[in-house]
Amino acid sequence: MKQSAANLSGADREILNILQSRYPLVSRPYAAIAQEVGLTEEEVMKRVATLKESGLVRRIGGIFDSQKMGFSSTLVALKVQKDKTDAVAEAVSAYPGVTHNYQRAHEFNVWFTLVTRSEEELQKTLNEIMDLDGVVKLRNLPALNLFKIGVNFDMSEA
Repeated sequence: MKQSAANLSGADREILNILQSRYPLVSRPYAAIAQEVGLTEEEVMKRVATLKESGLVRRIGGIFDSQKMGFSSTLVALKVQKDKTDAVAEAVSAYPGVTHNYQRAHEFNVWFTLVTRSEEELQKTLNEIMDLDGVVKLRNLPALNLFKIGVNFDMSEA
């Protein structure tokens, strides 16, 4: 079921604004959202499920500072043979530390982020990925400085 932001209801827009900027940290967050937008908890849960099914919401979850937690992380760019990109992307996605990957129209056509428990595990995983059928080159692009900004999309109707 495809849905676009253009045909969202006012309530869905309110829910999206709350989810991305001030998610309630209480035992029943959807009940708190429901109270704020004038719906029932069940209605909010159904609306969020529909937004996820439509693809407008990919995931709801916390964002943690992996380095402060003692993990190693990096951005990786792969040059993959064009006829192997789907297979390589699927294999890369199977690694538990891969948060997401995507294809680009570039010499390095598959990009992903990787988080592991240690620098040694990170290097071992990168070596395994470099050996995947179809991978031509791998660029390990660890962050040297972190400039994190918050991005929220105002879903209020214009």
